[in-house]
Amino acid sequence: MPVLDKDLLTPESTSSAPRLSWTGERSALAADALRRSGRLRLRVYGESMLPALWPGDVVEIVRCSLADVRPGEIVLARREDRLFLHRFIASRASGGFLLRGDSMPACDPLFPPEAILGRLAPINIKGQAPSPIAGRPRFGLKGSRALGMLFCHCGMARRLALKLHSYRKPSQREFQDPQPMLDLSSADPRALSS
Repeated sequence: MPVLDKDLLTPESTSSAPRLSWTGERSALAADALRRSGRLRLRVYGESMLPALWPGDVVEIVRCSLADVRPGEIVLARREDRLFLHRFIASRASGGFLLRGDSMPACDPLFPPEAILGRLAPINIKGQAPSPIAGRPRFGLKGSRALGMLFCHCGMARRLALKLHSYRKPSQREFQDPQPMLDLSSADPRALSS
């Protein structure tokens, strides 16, 4: 699958009408849950935000408006029944905004202002200050973007990083956190892109 087709929480194949409807229902459910509660936990399935976010990561999203978001923050947006968890680039005078995955070659098409749902909650890693800007504080914004470009243009580097990442031990938080998580996955792991 080409890099451009890899995204977060989107169907792998768009040829099936039932699958599109099912994905649309899931994204609507996630958007509604976030609007009602103000917080939402999701599991990442795509590779478009490597190395800030990895497939299998659990992220917490907090509700916000477009006026609250600053360039560099990772935000959740919805368009055409698809969810995008990408880095906020800028607002446009026309009223929309631009997003871009760290390991994507270009910005996403312009989003309308009402498409923004929330932003990544600050991540706490032992001994480090919370950082809402980068998915993982150890990379920082510039480091995450630089590694993302490497993964975008070098498939071998992407595959190696994903292979090495698959050997990591699950975090303690995944096992100890009693908070429920909205998992938009299906029994078929191919239903979402990876």
